[in-house]
Amino acid sequence: MPESLTFYFDPMCPYAFQTSLWIRDVRRQRDLDVTWRFFSLEEVNLVAGKRHPWERPWSYGFGQMRVGALIRRELGNDALDRWYAAIGNAFFFDGLKTHVPDVHARVIADAGFDPSFVERAVGDDSTLAEVRDEHQDAVARYGAHGVPTLVLERGYAVYGPVVVPAPTGDDAVALWDLVRSMERFPQLYELRHPKTMGDLTTVAEHFRTYLTTRDWQTVENPAP
Repeated sequence: MPESLTFYFDPMCPYAFQTSLWIRDVRRQRDLDVTWRFFSLEEVNLVAGKRHPWERPWSYGFGQMRVGALIRRELGNDALDRWYAAIGNAFFFDGLKTHVPDVHARVIADAGFDPSFVERAVGDDSTLAEVRDEHQDAVARYGAHGVPTLVLERGYAVYGPVVVPAPTGDDAVALWDLVRSMERFPQLYELRHPKTMGDLTTVAEHFRTYLTTRDWQTVENPAP
């Protein structure tokens, strides 16, 4: 039987997308079944006085996830996987503003999806509730505070790995084994490698397209 993994993501997050590239590489080498779930960075980093993302008809990440929710409902988890890969590549590598509904529709059409998924998702309040409930469940059940959040087969949750660029081949598998080994220490809450100025420069260079394509300022509230 394949090993199961739940992967929480927000399409706004460049780090989560790098982690998704890594986990897909692991999946190609190991018997791994990845289930994709939604988590809203706009909600956990909400600025005082601003409406919740589910109180708006469309927002940068939450609106896109509503489209993903409808695709998953009608076509399944594998289709959601393809959708995330398509919009992630379009936004983070090609510089296309997938957070704009018309652009999002064109991108998913190029990936083989019906572009009407965008209009239909926005017109269906149940997609809003589905993404909101999935986010809130991740917070309540796992203490999730950001993405990527991975939940291993027996329910052990990990924030990360945050790695740029995504490792491939043998390195991808080695990192997977390292992440899985954390489950042995359930009271290990944080192990962090600080970034030097050189590291920050490398990350910025790798995320150049993201930084010039986004239409928002990053807000990151302190994690618990």
